[in-house]
Amino acid sequence: MAELVPFAVPIESDKTLLVWELSSGPTAEALHHSLFTAFSKFGLLYSVRVFPNAAVAHPGFYAVIKFYSARAARRAQKACDRKQLFQKSPVKVRLGTRHKAVQHQALALNSSRCQELANYYFGFNGWSKRIIKVHCSPWKQYGQEEEEYLSDFSLEEEEFRLPELD
Repeated sequence: MAELVPFAVPIESDKTLLVWELSSGPTAEALHHSLFTAFSKFGLLYSVRVFPNAAVAHPGFYAVIKFYSARAARRAQKACDRKQLFQKSPVKVRLGTRHKAVQHQALALNSSRCQELANYYFGFNGWSKRIIKVHCSPWKQYGQEEEEYLSDFSLEEEEFRLPELD
């Protein structure tokens, strides 16, 4: 079954992994690199964030990893939970949980993240961000004035470039 991957910041809990029992030996930056390498095998990552454990817990780190795809997050969780990924002891990996009552508005991705997502799923040359040609064919609905007509758009081979959105 196909999965819809929107061009939006992933906020759903089924796209978020919590990874804990990370060793206190390496630095947070080294753990970030190791986690990115291990989990990017399952799909495109939106973010990898590494945090030190709370002072009341044993020394070490935990991480929050966000995927664009819920399917990739599930595969990563099943494959990596209780495994020795890049350290001597196994890590624990769980899908995020969030109460259904919490509603968040989807945030749009910035231009470079949109390009990264399109390149991942469509291939580097499999898409274009330019409008080839806009052809306007006016049509009138019953009861509309001449100025209120609707337009039908079709694309043809003539190039117009959109401005960069960064």
